[in-house]
Amino acid sequence: MEHIHDGDGSSSSSHQTLKSTTKWAASLENLLEDPEGVKRFREFLKKEFSEENVLFWLACEDFKKTQDKKQMQEKAKEIYMTFLSSKASSQVNVEGQSRLNEKILEEPHPLMFQKLQDQIFNLMKYDSYSRFLKSDFFLKHKRTEEEEEDPPDAQTAAKRASRIYNT
Repeated sequence: MEHIHDGDGSSSSSHQTLKSTTKWAASLENLLEDPEGVKRFREFLKKEFSEENVLFWLACEDFKKTQDKKQMQEKAKEIYMTFLSSKASSQVNVEGQSRLNEKILEEPHPLMFQKLQDQIFNLMKYDSYSRFLKSDFFLKHKRTEEEEEDPPDAQTAAKRASRIYNT
């Protein structure tokens, strides 16, 4: 991290590194881009019995990056069997899932789950995500971050003061 020195020699770097909880609170996208964020969100969803939503979303993200046709077929089938079929073990609650019939699995394409993925994203965004931000899973992590932040800052402030006055 580059320190920006003001005229008085103080450094304002601590304001520049956004805490992860700050990023998570900014948007669900940010939360899902951060492995640590995903981990905590999953723990929270597990408690709410809706972990399948984030697992489905992650599986779709992974699926979109798959190039190999054979692999794509396998993953499509896996996503369908795990999350979308009527017998799915972790069924996600999306509209139009019945319209996604098994024939489509023979000819998969990267965006075949996109509509469903967007539905689940919005479901998480307007439902569980806002509750997550008020939950202990989030707030404890936030407090930990804030506690980690304070002592070093206090120390450097003291050092800075001694440097300034001992000239």
